[in-house]
Amino acid sequence: MQSNLKKLVTAALFAALACVATMSIRIPTPGTNGYIHPGDALVILAGVFLGPAWGLLAAGIGSAMADLIGGYFLYVPVTFVIKGAVACLAGFLYRNIGRTAKSCYVSVILGGIADIVLVAGGYFLCEYVIYGPGAAASVPANVIQGVSGLAISLLLYPVLQKVPDIRQAGRKMAG
Repeated sequence: MQSNLKKLVTAALFAALACVATMSIRIPTPGTNGYIHPGDALVILAGVFLGPAWGLLAAGIGSAMADLIGGYFLYVPVTFVIKGAVACLAGFLYRNIGRTAKSCYVSVILGGIADIVLVAGGYFLCEYVIYGPGAAASVPANVIQGVSGLAISLLLYPVLQKVPDIRQAGRKMAG
């Protein structure tokens, strides 16, 4: 019972952090009505520390909440799927590759690369259906967002690794 409560609380914490990080710093992207934000770092780290399933839920819910609160209603379900998939893949990579300190960093980098590909590609496909070829305008901004998310996640990873409750919760949430 206490283990499930700890899982839920930790996942809720990551969801809230992803939402706040997405909404706190917004750099508008010209011509797309979108913005670049640091939230992708928390999406990647949700997968790393919570594992694929819990990471998917935390990142998907937190990122979708940012869209809901921010008025991007059309993107709420798309964001849930894309950001959830990023966290799920980051968690899978971390669980299967992260055996040593060095390979843990490699898996965080691979999770960041997955973020770049899934976010730029996923939003492009969604926007192509809505806007047509003009959707290509969002790809560079999404790539920049992904690269910044990767860089920030590499900076935050060792800090979060030192927090005993987060580190231990991540180990227990692998299943």
